[in-house]
Amino acid sequence: MSTTKKRPLVSVCAVCYNHAKYLEQALKGFLAQRGAFEIEILIHDDASTDGSADIIRRYAARYPDKIFPILQEENQYSRGRQNISGIFNFPRARGKYIALMDCDDYWCNPDKLERQVRYLETHPDCSMTVHAAAVQNDRGELVNRNLMRPYRGDRDLSPAELVDKAGSFPFGAMLLRREVVEKLPEWYFRCPVGDRPLELLSALKGYCHYADRFDSVYRFHGSGSWTEEMKSGDFKKKQDRYARAMRELYRAFDRESGGRYHREAVSAARRVYFLTRVNLRDYGEIFSPRNRRYYRELPLRDRFFIRAERELPFLFAGLRRVRDRIFGQER
Repeated sequence: MSTTKKRPLVSVCAVCYNHAKYLEQALKGFLAQRGAFEIEILIHDDASTDGSADIIRRYAARYPDKIFPILQEENQYSRGRQNISGIFNFPRARGKYIALMDCDDYWCNPDKLERQVRYLETHPDCSMTVHAAAVQNDRGELVNRNLMRPYRGDRDLSPAELVDKAGSFPFGAMLLRREVVEKLPEWYFRCPVGDRPLELLSALKGYCHYADRFDSVYRFHGSGSWTEEMKSGDFKKKQDRYARAMRELYRAFDRESGGRYHREAVSAARRVYFLTRVNLRDYGEIFSPRNRRYYRELPLRDRFFIRAERELPFLFAGLRRVRDRIFGQER
């Protein structure tokens, strides 16, 4: 009898850094997936200092045919190596499809992958499927149901719509065809975030299908998150640097696509710049007529507090405390 292990249909590419508090929940979400296909779990730990590597070793020993870790002894991000999955996970992935995950988030539906795989198997022109995600804070409370729910109802996004979209897809919601990541351009590795260049690369291969289901949980401001790192130090300098890096990303993508989505790429870069000005409370840019479209894309609650901060600064501190208490309530 043959003992050859079946090739996995899905490669789960997960990244971890100081996620010990959440890691087991992520791993259990992977292992709970149902479906008549094999998966492999490729997890990269970037020299965590909180015991994450020990948890990964324990699970890898228990599931040696399913979990394949890379446990760094030196932090790669601090060496300027961004988008870790593209360097360490994608090259060793054997699956027809690639799933993504940051290990402070988790999958909450055991049928998540099966539903996404079924769609891609029957829609060859689709390059990526995504879904909504519930949002959880560090206290374990589910908050802001619409933060990672960019649309109401299932829908398809054309490549042009995928390039110039306002809402966010949670990283853990993406399932890509392997061809999307087989040949990664240099601009992918220069980007300060991992999700946006993957969306752009997917747009070069086909359309995106969004399913309005909460199949994963996104942890807002999780320990060790990119968002938390951005808030430390010189906030303005980091926002300016981020805006420049994203502008260069869209310019590189525009060249890669031969100008096919030039208008959308210019608009997307402008949106990123606008959002960094929102973070910096640059009211001249926020209320500039040229940014009216992007301002209107902001949630009504955010627009209310921006105006309150500008027009009633003496009341804003109190309003902000109220906002923090009710953050996450349904809009």
